[in-house]
Amino acid sequence: MALAGEMQRKTGEAKPAARQFKPLEMPELEYTPGLAREMAPLYEKVKHVIPSIEWPFFAPYIRAINKLKKERGAVVLAHNYQTPEIFHCVSDIAGDSLQLAKEAAKVDADVIVQCGVHFMAETSKLLNPEKTVLIPDSKAGCSLADSITGADVRLLREKFPGVPVVTYVNTSADVKAESDICCTSSNALKVVESFGTDRVLCIPDEYLAKNIAKQTDVKILTWKGHCEVHERFTAEELRQYRKDDPNIVIIAHPECPPDVVEEADFSGSTSGMINWVKEHQPKRVVMVTECSMSDNVAVENPNVEFVRPCNLCPHMKRISLKNILESLVYMREEVTVDPAVAVRARAAVERMINLGN
Repeated sequence: MALAGEMQRKTGEAKPAARQFKPLEMPELEYTPGLAREMAPLYEKVKHVIPSIEWPFFAPYIRAINKLKKERGAVVLAHNYQTPEIFHCVSDIAGDSLQLAKEAAKVDADVIVQCGVHFMAETSKLLNPEKTVLIPDSKAGCSLADSITGADVRLLREKFPGVPVVTYVNTSADVKAESDICCTSSNALKVVESFGTDRVLCIPDEYLAKNIAKQTDVKILTWKGHCEVHERFTAEELRQYRKDDPNIVIIAHPECPPDVVEEADFSGSTSGMINWVKEHQPKRVVMVTECSMSDNVAVENPNVEFVRPCNLCPHMKRISLKNILESLVYMREEVTVDPAVAVRARAAVERMINLGN
């Protein structure tokens, strides 16, 4: 299947960019004693999640990116699944999909560099049509976004006339444009119940919809889309963790299968999981989600031992310090959205944000 949103990338953006940018010279990337001293305070923060043998490679990129951000008037947004050298060392705003969507609407910068997957960059563009939005690798896709198209949503409306359509933010702009409102894993229940109807379509994540359905009297109609990271976790795997250590705490993302969520002590969005760890400070915890997040949370919770069931998102891992730097130097790869699609897709995202407000 073609990467979701491919057509939108090839069409015009909603508004012309406010500025024209010229390519710059690629900076020197040598790890010198002076650079080592300059970057030492930052490494002190992340040293227990970034091996010392890797730091001499990362540090020159980090310094160059942070310098270029100022020169370009750019801001870097990083999802919780980005690796620690990106999340803690070059991002200006980090968080889950909802946090990034809200901050993208408020950001004061000429350029947004989205360190995440393509639907996130599209969302930033929808909310900032006059800004230049870059993604370091446009092939950073999403199995959920690939699972459904705008045409699929139109067929669902024909099959279920009058039933509100709630679309997970993990979708292309084309799908958002066919929806009534967007949601994230942190606000899905609130969005579903906001219509006051007895039935709601909640698409495309089947497991998120089924997990939400257990918390409401609203009948939720689903679509068979899954996150390729979260669908691989099993309840048996979690039971084995408890057998090995009866005192271990397990927290899971609601994109996991329902039987996995039932085995967990807590289930919530990535931001919800982070806040739970900060508040409860468990001695040992398994975060049942993309494993880079455990590294990122560990930086600010040194007293918590993280057991890492390491399922990596291959799409998130397409983003690297190297292509972030190249993105800023050469102003690539720019994300654009068809203006006709953007107007309707933006409305669905803004309804979600306004509901939260």
